[in-house]
Amino acid sequence: MRWWKWLGLAGIAGVAATGVVIARDERRRRAYTPDEIRTRLRERVETESAQADGRRS
Repeated sequence: MRWWKWLGLAGIAGVAATGVVIARDERRRRAYTPDEIRTRLRERVETESAQADGRRS
């Protein structure tokens, strides 16, 4: 095979691998219940506001 064929095959494999990663992340994200998302967001806000208060002092 010529080098350009190998390059094409590597490109196709890369696109397929990227699709797999995106699909996996999407499934993981959709697995959260609305209550879990709300809890995580509130924890994030509390952490950020505590850090911001520490910077202001």
